[in-house]
Amino acid sequence: MLDMDEELRRRLLTEQKNEITGHIIYGRLAEIIKDQKNTEILEKISQDEKDHYDFLKDLTGEEVSPNNFIIQWYLLLACILGLTFVMKLLERDEEDAQEIYGVLQEDVEGVSQMLQDEEKHENELIGMIDETRLDYIGSIVLGLNDALVELTGTLAGLSFAFQDTNLIALSGLITGIAASMSMGASEYLSTRAEDGENAIRAALYTGLSYVITVVFLVLPFFVFQRYLVSLPVTLMIAVVIILLFNYYVSVAKDLNFRKQFTEMASISLGVSGLSFLVGVLVKTFLGVEV
Repeated sequence: MLDMDEELRRRLLTEQKNEITGHIIYGRLAEIIKDQKNTEILEKISQDEKDHYDFLKDLTGEEVSPNNFIIQWYLLLACILGLTFVMKLLERDEEDAQEIYGVLQEDVEGVSQMLQDEEKHENELIGMIDETRLDYIGSIVLGLNDALVELTGTLAGLSFAFQDTNLIALSGLITGIAASMSMGASEYLSTRAEDGENAIRAALYTGLSYVITVVFLVLPFFVFQRYLVSLPVTLMIAVVIILLFNYYVSVAKDLNFRKQFTEMASISLGVSGLSFLVGVLVKTFLGVEV
């Protein structure tokens, strides 16, 4: 066991835990993935992570248990969002490990080889990422963003104009479904005009992402009787959707999460506020009562 100060020991134990956790994640993913070549790569990375763990264990003199929550989280993401997304996350983890080992190699002999392994792992993961699976993010963004902006605005305006949750819900649902078909058709024509390939699939991604968003946004008006309760819940759902989707996009496309989230949330909530004001003005000046 190496003589070390408490801070260095803490950092080594943290990396030791990361390595054994990574060993299990890569091993489990190797069982899921279908491509034989990629399976072999993941199995090799898994073994390297185990070797790193054993090396660090010799230094610290301690056994460390894996982070089971992280393991289950990555496997869940692989099932829901696909292996491509998880590969991007793992690529980031390898970058983080490189930074840490780059610092530790000055204090601990033998870490240089581990740093080289992590760099190799990152390059191998980049080679495994199927970018074609990310090609339709643009279509999903189009459907999701339009639904969030248009429908939150529509529901906000209808809320004050009608003040009847059933009427607001039905109006919003009809408007949303009609708009989803319109958006899908527009995406089909746009994609076909650009390259002519996979126009139908792009249209389906746009239309479906729009419809799913519409259902979530309209749902509170079917559940709650008071529009002053339904509207804030709808806006909270919109923020959660924006949060989750921008996390996905920021990882998949290597974008700044905070910037993307702030921009999209500001636009959606800003339009909602203006639309609510329009509803107030229409009801006040036109004297429309429903």
